[in-house]
Amino acid sequence: MDAGKRIEQARAAANMTQQELADRLFVSRELVSKWETGMRRPDHNTFLRIAEVLSVPAESIIDNGSYMFPELEACVPPGKELSSDALSALLSAFLRTLNIKDAGIFIRKYYLLDNNSEIARFYGMKENQVRSRISKTLKKLTRYLKEAH
Repeated sequence: MDAGKRIEQARAAANMTQQELADRLFVSRELVSKWETGMRRPDHNTFLRIAEVLSVPAESIIDNGSYMFPELEACVPPGKELSSDALSALLSAFLRTLNIKDAGIFIRKYYLLDNNSEIARFYGMKENQVRSRISKTLKKLTRYLKEAH
């Protein structure tokens, strides 16, 4: 089940309307609706806040693997089948090929699930610099995975 459906179920179980959840999170009801329908996806910190407001464990509404792996799996060359475990092992090896800052940005984005704004603040960068570095790192990852095996 996707995260949006999990949010919707947890909200319903808490006898809360979309508007009530939105008010508690200081967001619009429309945004809550978009999360629940899968049109938008909250960042990791917002997932944590949602879980707190709904009084449920964060793991009940978000699976970290399902959050990060789709974007990273797009780097896997067509026709190359990799299990999540194999991809994790290759990612670990790949990270050792990066300079420390690029590896840190990658880890913050895909492991800690920080958003670009949080990463930019952490490294004293602009968000567009973070996006650029992530984009370049994903291209390197795609090349790395093509050459693996």
